[in-house]
Amino acid sequence: MTTHQPSFTTVFAIWPGMTHLDFTGPHQVLSRLPNSQTIVASPAGGNVPGDGLVFADTVRIADVRSCDLICVPGGIGATQVAQDTEFTGHIRRLALGSRYITSVCTGSLILGAAGLLKGRRAACHWAWAHLLELFGATHDPARVARDGNIITGGGVTAGIDFAFTVLAEIAGEDFARTVQLGLEYAPAPPFDSGHPSTAPAGIRQRFDAVRAKMMEQRTEEARKAAVLMLG
Repeated sequence: MTTHQPSFTTVFAIWPGMTHLDFTGPHQVLSRLPNSQTIVASPAGGNVPGDGLVFADTVRIADVRSCDLICVPGGIGATQVAQDTEFTGHIRRLALGSRYITSVCTGSLILGAAGLLKGRRAACHWAWAHLLELFGATHDPARVARDGNIITGGGVTAGIDFAFTVLAEIAGEDFARTVQLGLEYAPAPPFDSGHPSTAPAGIRQRFDAVRAKMMEQRTEEARKAAVLMLG
């Protein structure tokens, strides 16, 4: 008896402390890809916490042999994880053998630390996008950015748009639209404050005050990751 093997493998390379919607949004969409398998991997395997949730039974990324698409989520700790050369080394290994190299939010900083974004354009959460230049990358302000086989989503919720973009490319637009309908993905936010270009000045000031408290540490962490990337 012949066992049918999936023709497409997606790997989500998650890590402790990630922003879980960076992962779960795209996972909800891309796991619908026909004739495919979805692997959730992490540095050590096992349970992985993220923003108050725990994702169980992940596999060790070192045990994943190959994939067609790798996706790296972001989060506040992305610049710390970017310094984990063993983790970024496995991301690089898998990415170089894949068809698509992808990320959501500050996951692009981890791709950068893996040496995958030199001379390339990538999306990132707008508040931290300037850190991409430390890895030789250029920030693309698009909600979903593409540079060759590198497809990246901007901040957090952009991961869902990113996933539908990828789904349409692989399985066709009609299939992607059908999944969109099934998920009733019809965004209609109650406030128009989701981007610095539309947020009221007072809201932007409040957010910038929070960001300022983290800026020095995250910048220094990104610099250290860039040095490690250069060897």
